[in-house]
Amino acid sequence: MFKKFTNGCVALVQKYLPDAFIFAIFLTILTLVLGMIFTHQGPVAMLVHWGDGFWSLLLFSMQMALVLVTGHALASSSPVKKGLKKMAGLAKTPTQAIFAVSLVSALACWLNWGFGLVIGALYAMELARQVRDVDYRLLIASAYSGFLVWHGGISASIPLTLATTTSDLPTMTAGAITEIIPTTQTIFSPFNLIISFAIILTLPLINRAMHPEPGKVVRISPALLDSKNEEEEAASVEVNETPADKLENSKIISFIIGIFGIIYIVYYFATKGFDLNLNILNFIFLTLGILFHQTPRKFIKAVGEAVKGSSGIILQFPFYAGIMGMMTGKNIDGVCLAGVISNWFVNISTAKSFPVYTFLSAGIINFFVPSGGGQWAVQAPIMMPAGQALGVPAAKTAMAIAWGDAWTNMIQPFWALPALGIAGLGARDIMGFCLIDLIWSGIIIILGFLLL
Repeated sequence: MFKKFTNGCVALVQKYLPDAFIFAIFLTILTLVLGMIFTHQGPVAMLVHWGDGFWSLLLFSMQMALVLVTGHALASSSPVKKGLKKMAGLAKTPTQAIFAVSLVSALACWLNWGFGLVIGALYAMELARQVRDVDYRLLIASAYSGFLVWHGGISASIPLTLATTTSDLPTMTAGAITEIIPTTQTIFSPFNLIISFAIILTLPLINRAMHPEPGKVVRISPALLDSKNEEEEAASVEVNETPADKLENSKIISFIIGIFGIIYIVYYFATKGFDLNLNILNFIFLTLGILFHQTPRKFIKAVGEAVKGSSGIILQFPFYAGIMGMMTGKNIDGVCLAGVISNWFVNISTAKSFPVYTFLSAGIINFFVPSGGGQWAVQAPIMMPAGQALGVPAAKTAMAIAWGDAWTNMIQPFWALPALGIAGLGARDIMGFCLIDLIWSGIIIILGFLLL
């Protein structure tokens, strides 16, 4: 019964989910129409919001492209490939491979979402290389499924914002929060830890149960993966014919710049603590990539290969920024579409149901505003005062927004693009499996907010 349902979801998504770029265009049109209907703004006004927001994610787009490029380049170095190969060697069967990548990815994403996205996809590809009969689509979907728990983990943007003394919390929350909320009440609260680890421990079981029957397994040719490695290795053969060639193949140059990077990384963590944001994560990947590839030429070749997978990020992120602009664009009365959605859920809530409805509203808004920071900016001024009026703890309301933001990432291609770029797949290849993870995790999260 479960596999039949899974097969139905996979077939449905394969048939009807378009390319991720077409999906972004569809959301653009839908947001424009909904904005006109519910905020009574004309098409020109909505298009102005779209254009004004279109380039607002340029910095973030570059950061995400570098997550893919630097992570992929690091993974193609000999030391990392050997480490991944040893890890992958522990799995001998397809079900063990799915279980392993699900668990590794979820734990890594709970520690740091950027690291988890990259390491999960790279580990999945190595497993595909060694475990011949594993379904490649499910393997990558399982790697991405770990992203479900990122906003309940220690790199979660919303609870970290609440715990930061420099945050203007009264302004962000329309006066509902005037003092910082420590992470002991959000990330490390009993209810959040129970939800997080219930998902982390059960996701591998759910993903493993979804593995298709032998006749329906979609494999990737081992020769394709192996030939890619051979091409990279052949391209990195050292040639020392001219002074320029000698510089490009100089291990001393890579060593010097690598040491510079290591010194800064040590200084950064010594002065800022464990603040593993995108910038320092990319800096670590870049530094280690230069050191592990040993010569500039090898590293340049690895980066050149990695850049090929970043097209989705470059093309689609501006469209999502435009969608966010329309979602948050206000009419003359100060009403925006995201606010309309949030207020509707507030109006049907009670003190008991409010965290659940906050979670669901955040999940819907995440389709259109797939950014934790953007989602917080939209929902915090509405949900936090409403929760306060109903007597719901501020930390619980904030975590409901956070979990909603993470939840529907399972059927929103935005965050999957780096993993898909590394794996060479499209959104429709994995989203059918991710739909099952969405349903299962939604049950756990809703029960957590109702019972804990």
